[in-house]
Amino acid sequence: MQQFDTSPWSLLHSGLKHRNLLWMMISRETSSRYKGSIIGALWLILIPLMMLFVYSFVFGDILNARWSDGSSSSQKGDFTLALFVGLIVFGFFADCINRAPSLIVSNVNYVKKVVFPLEIMPVVSVISSVINMSIGFLIWAFFYFYLYGSVNLTFVFFPVILLPFYIFSLGLVYLLSALGVFLRDINQVIGVIVSGLMFLSPVFYEADRFPEQYRIYIDMNPLTVPIESMRSLLMKGDLPDLLSWMVYLLFSLVIFSLSYLLFQKARRGFADVL
Repeated sequence: MQQFDTSPWSLLHSGLKHRNLLWMMISRETSSRYKGSIIGALWLILIPLMMLFVYSFVFGDILNARWSDGSSSSQKGDFTLALFVGLIVFGFFADCINRAPSLIVSNVNYVKKVVFPLEIMPVVSVISSVINMSIGFLIWAFFYFYLYGSVNLTFVFFPVILLPFYIFSLGLVYLLSALGVFLRDINQVIGVIVSGLMFLSPVFYEADRFPEQYRIYIDMNPLTVPIESMRSLLMKGDLPDLLSWMVYLLFSLVIFSLSYLLFQKARRGFADVL
């Protein structure tokens, strides 16, 4: 039986070795989502805008939610922008996790090829989601500039601030894509979990507003730190605490290492199951 390197460093080596294939697959993954549609890649802009409009209307106009006391247009603008940040971060996570269980199952032809670097497929999936998220933040910056005339210079640090979140999400994609080969029901379970996480994460509200007796749950939620950090970074111009960032990075590296180990060990049985 073929042996695969389970060291996380082997992924870096594989990515560099197959970098041309990696970027070709990322390009194809990004473009294929809207292949055949009339407006094509413009959906990358229209989808987050439509989501923002719907949620802003429901929570801002109907439920009269505000990010601070009062009802001025600027405060409504703050709520809309803060909501948009939460939706972008959560949307990235949901996109990665929802597609993960079927990632290997839907690419059986790659599994059958012994020479194909199967380990880069979760990387392709996550990077394509990162591209979508980056477009979302550029749209956010445009609206912020329109409302306030400038954008905080800390905006340029958002890829670094979210680095632990990228690694954590990649780890979950490795884990779920491996489990999805052997447990087909996991797709339905993940759908329910992701839907629940949207309301149990500080997407539509500030984390401080979560009931005190349940604060431990939102503090343990891996989405809380990136969402709150991005709001502070983009709207207040505040960099996150370095210690907290490093703790989250260490946690993400542990999750990623364990998930990659499981993926590399499980992949030996992929061809037999599929």
